[in-house]
Amino acid sequence: MSIVIPDEILQATHLSAGELLQEIALMLFAKDKLTLAQASRLADMSQYRFQHLLASRSIPMHYDVEDFEADLATLQQAGRL
Repeated sequence: MSIVIPDEILQATHLSAGELLQEIALMLFAKDKLTLAQASRLADMSQYRFQHLLASRSIPMHYDVEDFEADLATLQQAGRL
């Protein structure tokens, strides 16, 4: 799917098309509508760079007990614990 953003919208925001996509990705991630992978893809950034962008905006990562337990199980299966 493609989204067309009119030039007057870009001009009104004083953002480039890439910056606007980053803002949309940040907002959707903050609202828990996108995963880190999805949001970083939308923002056209690596997950590492997107995490830095989140931190610079004080937007917390979505990482709960279930995520921790899943990571722990993965590490145990890989013999790293």
